[in-house]
Amino acid sequence: MGVTLNLDRLAAREGFAALIEALGGPDQTRLVGGVVRDTLLGLDPADVDLATRLLPDDVLARLKAAGIRAVPTGIAHGTVTAVLPSGPIEVTTLRHDVSTDGRHAVVAFTDAWDEDAARRDFTMNALYADPVTGAVFDSVGGLADLEARVVRFIGDPYRRIAEDHLRILRFFRFHARFGDTPDAEGLAACSARANDLMALSRERIASELLKLLVAAQAVRVVALMIDHGIFRAVLPEIVDAAPLAELAEREAAAGIAPDAIRRLATLIPPAAAESVGARLKLSNADRKRLCAATQGPGDEGPRALAYRVGMASAIDRLLLAGEDVSALHEWTSPALPIGGGALVARGLSKGPQVAAVLRAIETRWIAEGFPPADRVDQIADAAVEDALAARIVDSASTASSGRA
Repeated sequence: MGVTLNLDRLAAREGFAALIEALGGPDQTRLVGGVVRDTLLGLDPADVDLATRLLPDDVLARLKAAGIRAVPTGIAHGTVTAVLPSGPIEVTTLRHDVSTDGRHAVVAFTDAWDEDAARRDFTMNALYADPVTGAVFDSVGGLADLEARVVRFIGDPYRRIAEDHLRILRFFRFHARFGDTPDAEGLAACSARANDLMALSRERIASELLKLLVAAQAVRVVALMIDHGIFRAVLPEIVDAAPLAELAEREAAAGIAPDAIRRLATLIPPAAAESVGARLKLSNADRKRLCAATQGPGDEGPRALAYRVGMASAIDRLLLAGEDVSALHEWTSPALPIGGGALVARGLSKGPQVAAVLRAIETRWIAEGFPPADRVDQIADAAVEDALAARIVDSASTASSGRA
Protein backbone atom coordinates (compact mmCIF):
# COMPACT_ATOMS: atom_id res chain seq x y z
CA MET A 1 0.00 0.00 0.00
CA GLY A 2 1.36 3.43 -0.94
CA VAL A 3 1.87 6.49 1.24
CA THR A 4 -1.18 8.70 1.71
CA LEU A 5 -1.22 12.35 2.71
CA ASN A 6 -3.57 13.55 5.46
CA LEU A 7 -5.70 16.16 3.69
CA ASP A 8 -7.85 17.22 6.65
CA ARG A 9 -6.36 20.71 6.92
CA LEU A 10 -6.45 21.31 3.18
CA ALA A 11 -9.99 20.01 2.82
CA ALA A 12 -11.08 22.49 5.49
CA ARG A 13 -9.73 25.45 3.50
CA GLU A 14 -12.56 27.46 2.03
CA GLY A 15 -12.60 27.24 -1.75
CA PHE A 16 -10.01 24.44 -2.05
CA ALA A 17 -12.40 21.74 -3.27
CA ALA A 18 -13.93 24.12 -5.81
CA LEU A 19 -10.46 25.01 -7.08
CA ILE A 20 -9.51 21.38 -7.62
CA GLU A 21 -12.78 20.74 -9.43
CA ALA A 22 -12.25 23.78 -11.67
CA LEU A 23 -8.78 22.50 -12.55
CA GLY A 24 -10.03 19.13 -13.77
CA GLY A 25 -9.56 17.10 -10.60
CA PRO A 26 -6.67 14.73 -9.77
CA ASP A 27 -6.19 13.59 -13.37
CA GLN A 28 -5.08 17.09 -14.31
CA THR A 29 -3.88 18.68 -11.06
CA ARG A 30 -1.87 17.52 -8.04
CA LEU A 31 -0.38 18.95 -4.88
CA VAL A 32 3.37 19.38 -5.20
CA GLY A 33 6.53 20.29 -3.30
CA GLY A 34 6.58 21.79 0.15
CA VAL A 35 2.95 21.15 0.98
CA VAL A 36 3.49 17.41 0.43
CA ARG A 37 6.87 17.30 2.17
CA ASP A 38 5.77 19.31 5.22
CA THR A 39 2.46 17.49 5.64
CA LEU A 40 4.27 14.14 5.59
CA LEU A 41 6.56 15.49 8.33
CA GLY A 42 3.60 16.61 10.43
CA LEU A 43 4.37 20.29 9.85
CA ASP A 44 1.91 23.02 8.94
CA PRO A 45 2.88 24.00 5.37
CA ALA A 46 3.50 27.68 4.83
CA ASP A 47 2.31 27.56 1.22
CA VAL A 48 0.14 25.34 -0.93
CA ASP A 49 1.28 24.75 -4.51
CA LEU A 50 -0.42 22.84 -7.29
CA ALA A 51 1.07 21.37 -10.45
CA THR A 52 -1.20 20.92 -13.44
CA ARG A 53 -1.20 19.52 -16.94
CA LEU A 54 -3.37 22.43 -18.02
CA LEU A 55 -1.76 25.27 -19.94
CA PRO A 56 -1.71 28.68 -18.22
CA ASP A 57 -4.38 30.22 -20.46
CA ASP A 58 -6.63 27.24 -19.77
CA VAL A 59 -6.05 27.67 -16.04
CA LEU A 60 -7.03 31.34 -16.26
CA ALA A 61 -10.15 30.53 -18.25
CA ARG A 62 -11.24 27.75 -15.92
CA LEU A 63 -10.76 29.86 -12.80
CA LYS A 64 -12.68 32.73 -14.34
CA ALA A 65 -15.54 30.41 -15.26
CA ALA A 66 -15.62 29.08 -11.71
CA GLY A 67 -15.72 32.58 -10.22
CA ILE A 68 -12.26 32.22 -8.67
CA ARG A 69 -10.02 35.27 -8.85
CA ALA A 70 -6.87 34.51 -10.82
CA VAL A 71 -3.66 36.56 -10.98
CA PRO A 72 -1.08 35.78 -13.72
CA THR A 73 1.85 36.20 -11.30
CA GLY A 74 4.40 34.27 -13.37
CA ILE A 75 2.54 33.28 -16.46
CA ALA A 76 5.66 33.25 -18.66
CA HIS A 77 6.87 30.37 -16.52
CA GLY A 78 3.42 28.84 -16.22
CA THR A 79 2.32 30.15 -12.81
CA VAL A 80 -1.12 31.52 -12.02
CA THR A 81 -2.17 32.43 -8.48
CA ALA A 82 -5.68 31.45 -7.44
CA VAL A 83 -6.93 33.78 -4.71
CA LEU A 84 -9.21 31.83 -2.38
CA PRO A 85 -11.02 33.09 0.73
CA SER A 86 -8.58 30.92 2.71
CA GLY A 87 -5.51 32.38 1.00
CA PRO A 88 -3.60 32.27 -2.30
CA ILE A 89 -2.55 29.04 -4.02
CA GLU A 90 -0.05 28.95 -6.87
CA VAL A 91 -0.96 26.78 -9.84
CA THR A 92 1.92 25.98 -12.20
CA THR A 93 1.83 24.09 -15.47
CA LEU A 94 4.15 21.08 -15.69
CA ARG A 95 7.48 22.12 -17.22
CA HIS A 96 10.84 20.95 -18.40
CA ASP A 97 13.92 23.10 -18.88
CA VAL A 98 14.96 24.07 -22.39
CA SER A 99 18.05 26.04 -21.33
CA THR A 100 19.58 27.44 -18.15
CA ASP A 101 22.43 29.82 -17.34
CA GLY A 102 22.78 29.37 -13.59
CA ARG A 103 20.40 32.22 -12.82
CA HIS A 104 17.42 31.90 -15.15
CA ALA A 105 15.74 29.08 -17.03
CA VAL A 106 13.88 28.92 -20.30
CA VAL A 107 11.11 26.37 -19.90
CA ALA A 108 8.65 24.51 -22.09
CA PHE A 109 5.37 23.10 -20.92
CA THR A 110 4.70 19.38 -20.76
CA ASP A 111 1.97 17.03 -19.62
CA ALA A 112 4.38 14.49 -18.12
CA TRP A 113 4.63 14.40 -14.33
CA ASP A 114 8.03 12.69 -14.41
CA GLU A 115 9.52 15.40 -16.61
CA ASP A 116 8.33 18.06 -14.19
CA ALA A 117 9.78 16.12 -11.25
CA ALA A 118 13.14 15.67 -12.97
CA ARG A 119 13.74 19.43 -13.28
CA ARG A 120 13.24 20.12 -9.55
CA ASP A 121 16.13 20.52 -7.12
CA PHE A 122 15.87 17.92 -4.34
CA THR A 123 14.09 14.60 -4.15
CA MET A 124 12.04 15.61 -1.10
CA ASN A 125 10.70 18.61 -3.06
CA ALA A 126 9.56 16.51 -6.04
CA LEU A 127 6.71 14.67 -4.33
CA TYR A 128 3.18 14.98 -5.70
CA ALA A 129 -0.14 14.06 -4.10
CA ASP A 130 -3.69 13.46 -5.24
CA PRO A 131 -5.64 16.46 -3.89
CA VAL A 132 -8.72 14.30 -3.28
CA THR A 133 -7.42 10.96 -1.95
CA GLY A 134 -4.01 12.09 -0.67
CA ALA A 135 -2.14 9.34 -2.55
CA VAL A 136 1.53 10.33 -2.89
CA PHE A 137 3.44 9.97 -6.17
CA ASP A 138 7.22 9.63 -6.07
CA SER A 139 9.36 9.05 -9.15
CA VAL A 140 12.72 10.23 -7.73
CA GLY A 141 13.10 8.51 -4.36
CA GLY A 142 11.95 11.45 -2.32
CA LEU A 143 9.98 9.42 0.21
CA ALA A 144 13.01 7.35 1.20
CA ASP A 145 15.19 10.46 1.49
CA LEU A 146 12.56 12.26 3.52
CA GLU A 147 12.35 9.32 5.92
CA ALA A 148 16.16 9.17 6.16
CA ARG A 149 16.36 12.98 6.56
CA VAL A 150 18.72 13.30 3.61
CA VAL A 151 18.67 16.30 1.30
CA ARG A 152 19.64 14.87 -2.07
CA PHE A 153 19.87 16.50 -5.48
CA ILE A 154 17.80 14.92 -8.24
CA GLY A 155 20.29 13.40 -10.64
CA ASP A 156 23.77 14.86 -11.01
CA PRO A 157 24.40 17.56 -8.34
CA TYR A 158 26.85 19.41 -10.59
CA ARG A 159 24.26 19.67 -13.33
CA ARG A 160 21.58 20.83 -10.89
CA ILE A 161 23.92 23.54 -9.58
CA ALA A 162 24.90 24.59 -13.10
CA GLU A 163 21.20 25.09 -13.87
CA ASP A 164 20.68 27.34 -10.85
CA HIS A 165 23.59 28.40 -8.64
CA LEU A 166 21.23 29.31 -5.80
CA ARG A 167 20.77 25.59 -5.23
CA ILE A 168 24.07 25.62 -3.36
CA LEU A 169 22.53 27.72 -0.61
CA ARG A 170 19.22 25.90 -0.86
CA PHE A 171 21.03 22.61 -0.27
CA PHE A 172 22.29 23.90 3.06
CA ARG A 173 19.06 25.65 4.01
CA PHE A 174 17.05 22.49 3.49
CA HIS A 175 19.69 20.48 5.31
CA ALA A 176 19.38 22.90 8.25
CA ARG A 177 15.61 22.32 8.28
CA PHE A 178 15.26 18.65 7.41
CA GLY A 179 18.65 16.95 7.23
CA ASP A 180 20.62 14.73 9.57
CA THR A 181 23.73 13.56 7.73
CA PRO A 182 24.57 15.57 4.59
CA ASP A 183 24.59 13.77 1.27
CA ALA A 184 28.29 13.37 0.48
CA GLU A 185 27.92 13.78 -3.28
CA GLY A 186 25.81 16.91 -2.94
CA LEU A 187 28.15 18.40 -0.33
CA ALA A 188 31.18 17.82 -2.55
CA ALA A 189 29.45 19.47 -5.51
CA CYS A 190 28.44 22.51 -3.47
CA SER A 191 31.97 22.89 -2.13
CA ALA A 192 33.53 22.55 -5.59
CA ARG A 193 31.12 25.05 -7.16
CA ALA A 194 30.92 27.58 -4.30
CA ASN A 195 32.43 30.32 -6.46
CA ASP A 196 29.34 30.08 -8.68
CA LEU A 197 27.51 32.06 -5.99
CA MET A 198 29.32 35.17 -7.24
CA ALA A 199 27.11 35.15 -10.33
CA LEU A 200 23.92 35.53 -8.30
CA SER A 201 22.22 38.72 -7.27
CA ARG A 202 22.97 39.67 -3.69
CA GLU A 203 19.25 39.86 -2.96
CA ARG A 204 18.83 36.16 -3.78
CA ILE A 205 21.83 35.28 -1.62
CA ALA A 206 20.49 37.34 1.28
CA SER A 207 17.05 35.78 1.03
CA GLU A 208 18.41 32.23 1.28
CA LEU A 209 20.95 33.08 3.96
CA LEU A 210 18.46 34.79 6.26
CA LYS A 211 16.09 31.82 5.98
CA LEU A 212 18.93 29.43 6.74
CA LEU A 213 20.07 31.33 9.84
CA VAL A 214 16.78 30.73 11.67
CA ALA A 215 16.46 27.06 10.77
CA ALA A 216 16.52 24.46 13.53
CA GLN A 217 20.05 23.23 12.74
CA ALA A 218 21.51 26.56 11.62
CA VAL A 219 24.52 26.39 13.93
CA ARG A 220 25.61 22.95 12.75
CA VAL A 221 25.04 23.80 9.10
CA VAL A 222 26.81 27.17 9.18
CA ALA A 223 29.84 25.39 10.66
CA LEU A 224 29.61 22.85 7.83
CA MET A 225 29.46 25.65 5.25
CA ILE A 226 32.51 27.36 6.75
CA ASP A 227 34.46 24.10 6.75
CA HIS A 228 33.67 23.60 3.04
CA GLY A 229 34.40 27.17 1.92
CA ILE A 230 30.84 28.03 0.89
CA PHE A 231 30.97 31.60 2.17
CA ARG A 232 34.46 32.39 0.93
CA ALA A 233 33.47 33.95 -2.39
CA VAL A 234 30.56 36.12 -1.28
CA LEU A 235 30.82 36.54 2.51
CA PRO A 236 34.46 35.99 3.48
CA GLU A 237 33.76 37.71 6.81
CA ILE A 238 32.00 34.55 8.06
CA VAL A 239 34.82 32.36 9.35
CA ASP A 240 33.67 31.02 12.73
CA ALA A 241 30.35 29.49 13.82
CA ALA A 242 31.18 29.58 17.54
CA PRO A 243 29.61 33.03 18.16
CA LEU A 244 26.43 31.81 16.49
CA ALA A 245 26.37 28.74 18.74
CA GLU A 246 26.73 30.96 21.82
CA LEU A 247 24.00 33.31 20.64
CA ALA A 248 21.65 30.41 19.90
CA GLU A 249 22.13 29.13 23.45
CA ARG A 250 21.36 32.58 24.88
CA GLU A 251 18.24 32.92 22.73
CA ALA A 252 16.99 29.54 23.88
CA ALA A 253 17.75 30.24 27.55
CA ALA A 254 15.92 33.57 27.35
CA GLY A 255 12.96 32.12 25.48
CA ILE A 256 13.55 34.50 22.57
CA ALA A 257 12.89 33.34 19.03
CA PRO A 258 15.87 33.13 16.65
CA ASP A 259 16.27 36.21 14.48
CA ALA A 260 18.16 36.24 11.19
CA ILE A 261 19.57 39.78 11.39
CA ARG A 262 20.72 39.25 14.97
CA ARG A 263 22.37 35.98 13.99
CA LEU A 264 24.05 37.53 10.98
CA ALA A 265 25.42 40.27 13.25
CA THR A 266 27.14 37.74 15.50
CA LEU A 267 28.81 36.04 12.52
CA ILE A 268 30.58 39.11 11.15
CA PRO A 269 33.14 41.55 12.61
CA PRO A 270 31.45 44.73 13.94
CA ALA A 271 33.46 46.88 11.55
CA ALA A 272 32.06 44.92 8.59
CA ALA A 273 28.38 45.38 9.42
CA GLU A 274 27.82 48.34 7.12
CA SER A 275 29.63 46.82 4.15
CA VAL A 276 27.93 43.42 4.57
CA GLY A 277 24.51 45.03 4.83
CA ALA A 278 25.18 47.03 1.68
CA ARG A 279 26.61 44.04 -0.18
CA LEU A 280 23.55 41.93 0.60
CA LYS A 281 21.31 44.86 -0.30
CA LEU A 282 19.35 44.53 2.92
CA SER A 283 16.48 46.92 3.51
CA ASN A 284 17.41 50.20 5.18
CA ALA A 285 15.75 49.05 8.40
CA ASP A 286 17.63 45.73 8.45
CA ARG A 287 20.90 47.41 7.57
CA LYS A 288 20.55 49.89 10.43
CA ARG A 289 19.62 47.12 12.81
CA LEU A 290 22.58 45.01 11.71
CA CYS A 291 24.95 47.88 12.40
CA ALA A 292 23.28 48.77 15.70
CA ALA A 293 23.47 45.19 16.96
CA THR A 294 27.26 45.33 16.95
CA GLN A 295 27.53 48.54 18.98
CA GLY A 296 27.26 47.03 22.46
CA PRO A 297 24.64 47.65 25.15
CA GLY A 298 26.36 50.42 27.14
CA ASP A 299 25.93 50.66 30.89
CA GLU A 300 22.50 52.31 31.34
CA GLY A 301 20.70 49.02 31.89
CA PRO A 302 18.36 46.97 29.68
CA ARG A 303 15.23 49.11 30.04
CA ALA A 304 17.01 52.41 29.47
CA LEU A 305 18.63 50.88 26.39
CA ALA A 306 15.29 49.61 25.08
CA TYR A 307 13.73 53.04 25.59
CA ARG A 308 16.47 54.75 23.63
CA VAL A 309 17.05 52.34 20.74
CA GLY A 310 13.87 50.24 20.64
CA MET A 311 13.09 46.79 22.00
CA ALA A 312 14.39 44.74 19.06
CA SER A 313 17.72 46.53 18.90
CA ALA A 314 18.14 46.39 22.68
CA ILE A 315 17.58 42.63 22.72
CA ASP A 316 20.07 42.24 19.87
CA ARG A 317 22.78 44.19 21.69
CA LEU A 318 22.22 42.49 25.04
CA LEU A 319 22.21 38.97 23.62
CA LEU A 320 25.27 39.57 21.47
CA ALA A 321 27.08 40.92 24.53
CA GLY A 322 26.00 37.96 26.65
CA GLU A 323 23.98 40.13 29.06
CA ASP A 324 20.71 39.39 30.82
CA VAL A 325 17.51 40.33 28.98
CA SER A 326 15.02 39.18 31.62
CA ALA A 327 14.26 42.79 32.63
CA LEU A 328 12.63 43.29 29.22
CA HIS A 329 10.29 40.32 29.55
CA GLU A 330 6.71 41.57 29.22
CA TRP A 331 7.95 45.15 29.66
CA THR A 332 6.60 47.90 27.43
CA SER A 333 8.63 51.02 26.88
CA PRO A 334 6.71 53.96 28.43
CA ALA A 335 6.24 57.47 27.10
CA LEU A 336 7.58 60.48 29.01
CA PRO A 337 4.51 61.71 30.93
CA ILE A 338 5.17 65.41 30.39
CA GLY A 339 5.53 67.68 27.38
CA GLY A 340 6.80 71.12 26.48
CA GLY A 341 3.44 72.77 27.16
CA ALA A 342 3.68 71.86 30.83
CA LEU A 343 7.07 73.54 31.03
CA VAL A 344 5.79 76.71 29.35
CA ALA A 345 2.96 76.75 31.90
CA ARG A 346 5.61 76.65 34.62
CA GLY A 347 7.21 79.81 33.25
CA LEU A 348 9.69 78.80 30.58
CA SER A 349 9.79 80.56 27.23
CA LYS A 350 8.97 78.57 24.13
CA GLY A 351 11.98 77.54 22.11
CA PRO A 352 15.41 76.03 22.79
CA GLN A 353 15.12 76.40 26.56
CA VAL A 354 12.04 74.18 26.71
CA ALA A 355 13.72 71.52 24.58
CA ALA A 356 16.86 71.55 26.74
CA VAL A 357 14.92 71.28 30.00
CA LEU A 358 12.73 68.51 28.59
CA ARG A 359 15.85 66.53 27.68
CA ALA A 360 17.21 67.01 31.19
CA ILE A 361 13.91 65.80 32.71
CA GLU A 362 13.90 62.76 30.44
CA THR A 363 17.48 61.90 31.37
CA ARG A 364 16.64 62.04 35.08
CA TRP A 365 13.42 60.05 34.51
CA ILE A 366 15.34 57.29 32.72
CA ALA A 367 18.05 57.23 35.40
CA GLU A 368 15.41 56.79 38.11
CA GLY A 369 13.85 53.84 36.31
CA PHE A 370 10.84 55.53 34.67
CA PRO A 371 8.94 56.71 37.78
CA PRO A 372 5.23 57.70 37.50
CA ALA A 373 3.80 61.10 36.62
CA ASP A 374 3.79 62.54 40.16
CA ARG A 375 7.54 62.00 40.45
CA VAL A 376 8.04 63.44 36.96
CA ASP A 377 6.20 66.58 38.11
CA GLN A 378 8.70 66.92 40.97
CA ILE A 379 11.61 66.44 38.59
CA ALA A 380 10.09 69.03 36.24
CA ASP A 381 9.51 71.57 39.04
CA ALA A 382 13.15 71.32 40.09
CA ALA A 383 14.44 71.49 36.50
CA VAL A 384 12.31 74.54 35.69
CA GLU A 385 13.36 76.23 38.90
CA ASP A 386 17.02 75.68 38.00
CA ALA A 387 16.45 76.95 34.47
CA LEU A 388 14.66 80.10 35.64
CA ALA A 389 17.36 80.77 38.21
CA ALA A 390 20.02 80.36 35.53
CA ARG A 391 18.11 82.77 33.29
CA ILE A 392 17.99 85.39 36.03
CA VAL A 393 21.72 85.04 36.61
CA ASP A 394 22.39 85.31 32.88
CA SER A 395 20.18 88.41 32.61
CA ALA A 396 21.94 90.07 35.54
CA SER A 397 25.33 89.26 34.08
CA THR A 398 24.33 90.70 30.72
CA ALA A 399 23.02 93.89 32.33
CA SER A 400 26.18 94.33 34.35
CA SER A 401 28.30 93.89 31.26
CA GLY A 402 26.23 96.52 29.47
CA ARG A 403 26.71 99.10 32.20
CA ALA A 404 30.43 98.47 32.18
